[in-house]
Amino acid sequence: MNPSSHRFQPNARYQSLAKRCVLITGGASGIGATMVEAFASQDCRVAFIDRDAEAAAALCEQLAGYTVRFYPCDLRDIAALRQTITQIEKDFGKAVDVLINNAGRDDRHAVAEVEPEYWDNCMQLNLRHHFFATQAVAAGMQAQQGGAVINMGSVSWMRGRPGLVGYTTAKAAINGLTRTLAREYGADGIRVNCIVPGAILTERQQQLWLTPELNQQFIDLQALKFRLDASDIARSALFLASDEARGITGQNLIIDGGLTQN
Repeated sequence: MNPSSHRFQPNARYQSLAKRCVLITGGASGIGATMVEAFASQDCRVAFIDRDAEAAAALCEQLAGYTVRFYPCDLRDIAALRQTITQIEKDFGKAVDVLINNAGRDDRHAVAEVEPEYWDNCMQLNLRHHFFATQAVAAGMQAQQGGAVINMGSVSWMRGRPGLVGYTTAKAAINGLTRTLAREYGADGIRVNCIVPGAILTERQQQLWLTPELNQQFIDLQALKFRLDASDIARSALFLASDEARGITGQNLIIDGGLTQN
């Protein structure tokens, strides 16, 4: 296996992550795919959940030689999610050590056009599965007296960004969820933290709405004058999941190049 053939090149080696079982939701593309690659590069056993079987198959092919498995599941179906997590633990022969609740969808929508069904779908896609996936892995983590859960937030709610109120509401709620679960599970040695990305350059962003003007706007607003990408999120996830972060729980780690300073 030649890791240099892949996109993610780790600068740090976390010995404590070797052989740990890592579950990443929304892992077939974007930030999730980079995190799958990042944890695989640390010799983790990685399971990822997604609905995009084609992208998932391509990622597994790219990472051939690492222990990476794809599990198809619509995270809005909680019964299916629970069954999938049970199957992952059975297949890997142990409890999940690291859960990354990454899946989400930042679709744009006008306030006046939001109907109850659309609102509920926003909550299902961006918030509800964070809780139920954590609940599903908790028993195994409690039994082994340790584990790490990483939720995925967004600075969009901190900035009050218009045009995606369902998304920002869900992401704001993840802040409270993270802090409460950190208290709920702290005595069991389970750490619960939240990564809060800023403007991250992804393929989806480039395809749907990124213009040269918007790209420059992000750079102008940031304290750091370069565009962040998925690797910046993945590197932080590696740290929070490792034993190097053993004293950190209930925290928001904002990775936005200083965007929220303005």
